Amino acid sequence: MLQLANRHQQCGWVVNTTAGVTIAIEGQTSQQQDFLADLANNLPPHASIQSQTITRHPPACFENFTIKQSIIEAKQSPFVVPDIATCQECSGDIFNPSSRFYRYPFTSCSYCGPRYSIMVRQPYDRTRTSMSAFELCQDCFQDYQNPKNRRFHAQTIACPRCGPQLSLLDASGFLLSGQNDAIIAAAAYLKAGNIVALKGIGGYQLLADAANQDTIERLRERKQRPQKPFAIMAADIGQVRRICGMNAVEAAALKSYAAPIVLLHRRKQLDIPVARAVAPELSLLGVMLPYSPLHQLLLHEFGAPLVATSGNRHDEPICTNDAESSVRLKGVADYFLTHNRPILRPLDDSVVRCINGNATLLRRARGYAPLPLHLKTVQSKTLALGGHLKNTLAVSHDNHIILSQHLGDLDSSDSQRQFQTVLSDLQQFYGFAPVRIMRDLHEGYVSSQFAEQLSVSKYSVQHHYAHGLSCMAEHGLAPPALAIVWDGAGLGDDNTLWGGEFLFITGQGYQRFAHFRPFPLPGGGKAIREPRRAALGLLYENFSSGVFKRMDLPFTEQELKLLQTALDKQLNCPRTSSAGRLFDATASLLGLCHYNQYEGQAAMFLENCAASISTNEHYQFELKDGKSMVVDWRVLLEQLLEDRVNFEPALIAAKFHNTLADIILAVAHCAGEKTVVLSGGCFQNAVLVEKTVVKLKSAGFNVYCHEQIPPNDGGLALGQIYAATFTGSQ
Repeated sequence: MLQLANRHQQCGWVVNTTAGVTIAIEGQTSQQQDFLADLANNLPPHASIQSQTITRHPPACFENFTIKQSIIEAKQSPFVVPDIATCQECSGDIFNPSSRFYRYPFTSCSYCGPRYSIMVRQPYDRTRTSMSAFELCQDCFQDYQNPKNRRFHAQTIACPRCGPQLSLLDASGFLLSGQNDAIIAAAAYLKAGNIVALKGIGGYQLLADAANQDTIERLRERKQRPQKPFAIMAADIGQVRRICGMNAVEAAALKSYAAPIVLLHRRKQLDIPVARAVAPELSLLGVMLPYSPLHQLLLHEFGAPLVATSGNRHDEPICTNDAESSVRLKGVADYFLTHNRPILRPLDDSVVRCINGNATLLRRARGYAPLPLHLKTVQSKTLALGGHLKNTLAVSHDNHIILSQHLGDLDSSDSQRQFQTVLSDLQQFYGFAPVRIMRDLHEGYVSSQFAEQLSVSKYSVQHHYAHGLSCMAEHGLAPPALAIVWDGAGLGDDNTLWGGEFLFITGQGYQRFAHFRPFPLPGGGKAIREPRRAALGLLYENFSSGVFKRMDLPFTEQELKLLQTALDKQLNCPRTSSAGRLFDATASLLGLCHYNQYEGQAAMFLENCAASISTNEHYQFELKDGKSMVVDWRVLLEQLLEDRVNFEPALIAAKFHNTLADIILAVAHCAGEKTVVLSGGCFQNAVLVEKTVVKLKSAGFNVYCHEQIPPNDGGLALGQIYAATFTGSQ
């Protein structure tokens, strides 16, 4: 800003406040216009102007242009910069022997480095970050004050003399080495097959040699994660290309300032070895680039890709400090590569997948949170508590909605404590006191139960309605719209399990226009973990007890006796319209997956199978009128069962996906609404989305899919807040 003012001969000042940036300029009118144009067109990297107000004042006779000390006002800005990956210039510094930042793992400048993860409160000044304890040395202070230096007013500036220090500890907490020696030793331990816990930007990561099958299997056993895919970190884009293919969208996401995990298709023949245990039986591989100097130095020293997964055990939140990691990662990590810069809020790595040609966020955390979403109409001072799985929170701030980072599933007590901590942090950070709370309809969710502890007005929002609204909010859409929402399950307003829904959304709420024919889930929650049970329920709905004479699913005779009794008497066999369970059942019928070791495994295997072949063939189905239209899949099932005798699973899986796209098109035609939004966890499936979008757009529909907000339950809180605008909760 100072350089810009000097360039256009303007005197005055600039100040950073909790409400935004205020600039006063005084000079020739024509030069002021040039200043404003230059400001808009030549912003620093990652900067943007969300809104701008210009007022005129009498001359103040400023003598020069100065930077004032930041001002804390009552009003908080909704705009907070997320954590930014290391810029090219800083990367150059850490590998330049003549630089004073050579091999310093906490190098940063005005254009890169941690932000949200280290901020105590707004405005963003060093004194209000976890860097406040590190007093600048003379060299850093000179850089900080020099307007021609890219570290001018860089709040995270630090060097080996004055900044955070690195330490390598053994499993007992004994200090082994520090700084550069710690990096060299950690790389050596990794090469020897050890597991290293690294304190990163938003929390700990567990690192291991991606080529070492034995080490990865040991990591799985210790982390209690038997099959769920791990992500890998590669040193550079060239290394990634030797493992995976990628298009321009995927490459841009990898190299972006957010530096997320990007799901890529691995090559059939790898130039760099990756152990089978990293992502068993899947063609997709999660890959990211090193986004901090510490990662870059370690990857450079190691010389090959590393598995980089969240530093936690199953069902626990990510560790953020040494005391936490020494307890919760004890017995998991062999060594700890840590430092003394505090992490103030947990931030997992974000996950992106290219779907229908667009980079789509599947997990929104580091690099993206807490960037706000602007809406024309939104009820202010609203708090949304999200769902139970992939939880996020959201608050409304004037015409903006701020979605928290990904918090994960709320099954464990540690995760529930983190949920409350992040909620408290959001309220304090933005100076926010809610006047209404939006929650899921399901009383059993931890998030719903927590709402009852708060003494403000509370409103329940049906799960799939919130999904549809989240996609509408992301794209700034007002009703009406047809929301096609497919997921594993959510409580419907008739107290049954929904999940294959076509909702007509209006300005007053929603109507359930159509849904899949329900079928029983023998064992209830067990059917979520065991696709074979969903398959049995599907077959029973079609063939009744006769299915037990022709059924070839992997059950023992004793299990079948118990399940037949349960189904015949409808004992613990809730009925569901879930598309997610339909995917599970189909995967089991094709022999792809009978037990889910992680959420969505069967559906992922089914998509993976369908993606391996191209066909236009499909199955038949029926649409039946009623209070809500019913999509009857029984003809589809019978044809699919006939195909099992003569065809490979890949063709059947592809035909199944084609049929689902046909169903969507047929129901959309019946609904007659040209605006269609796709939401819910099933629309993380790229094969399904791409087939569906082509059919809908060819038929003249306006189709909207998620991009910046996850289609899964990570977007629920956004939809819940948007619901306050339309459901009488003002």
